[in-house]
Amino acid sequence: MNATDIEELPGVGPATADKLKDAGYTDLMAIAVTAPQALADAAEIGASTAQKIIAAAREAADIGGFETGEALLEKRKFVGKLTSGAKALNELLGGGFETQAISELFGEFGSGKTQIAHQLAVNVTLPVDQGGLDGGTIWIDSENTFRPERISQMATALELDPDETLKSIHVARAFNSHHQMLLAEKAMEVAKEYNARLLVVDSMTAHFRAEYIGRGALAERQQLLNKHMHGLLRFGDVFNAVICVTNQVMAKPDAFFGDPTRPIGGHIVGHTATFRLYLRKSKGGKRIARLVDSPNLPEGEAVFLVDGNGVSD
Repeated sequence: MNATDIEELPGVGPATADKLKDAGYTDLMAIAVTAPQALADAAEIGASTAQKIIAAAREAADIGGFETGEALLEKRKFVGKLTSGAKALNELLGGGFETQAISELFGEFGSGKTQIAHQLAVNVTLPVDQGGLDGGTIWIDSENTFRPERISQMATALELDPDETLKSIHVARAFNSHHQMLLAEKAMEVAKEYNARLLVVDSMTAHFRAEYIGRGALAERQQLLNKHMHGLLRFGDVFNAVICVTNQVMAKPDAFFGDPTRPIGGHIVGHTATFRLYLRKSKGGKRIARLVDSPNLPEGEAVFLVDGNGVSD
């Protein structure tokens, strides 16, 4: 089987191919690594047909082989870094916010999570040699926290055209958790048209926390969060984009959790996020970021400033 395009796979006609592409399955590898039911739902086909399509895609994409560490290191050269605007924070993250990874910002209200997300949406438009990715942003807003005025302030501080910067950001308000997940899927289509290199979800957990209350709903909540986060990871891989999600912390110590600095979402969010940054307030507009989880970087802290001009040292 020498298929090089999804339309050449057995069982995939023009209509099915269009549905798959609309859902973000644009190449053989994307199909090869998906679950049969997810493919069946996306293309509105039977599960057995989906299994056959996936099997053919795996054969054509030569999936299942092992690669050397050297080959993987070569692939890592394509990973980009997006500047936060603060050198200390960039150094903490090994050069900036990484593409093909989920960076989770968690902390109390006013700790700077949304401010950093706004700054990234401005910085991503910069050329690569200035720490940007020369692209746009898709912003999923679950708590009505996006402020175009703030983008204008930050853009002006960097001597960028505020109107052009705002045109590069595509914002959608998520009204519940299911809507949020649908918007993440829709982002795949929008990204192709507008060269999005940053996906922000602010906040990722608010709706899930409000809708799935009590221990009886915990399993379903975690299952949906898991699916949502893996969808975000896939976006990062497909578009070589930075994924920035914000998260809340426990409001107060209690008998079950104890720690008021613990992020919402439990192990599902903890294991799926690539980089986890705990943010807290300090004196005079200063914020402290602590890197609490990373695949290759040491734990550490960085002090940065949030003021009228944005995020800086």
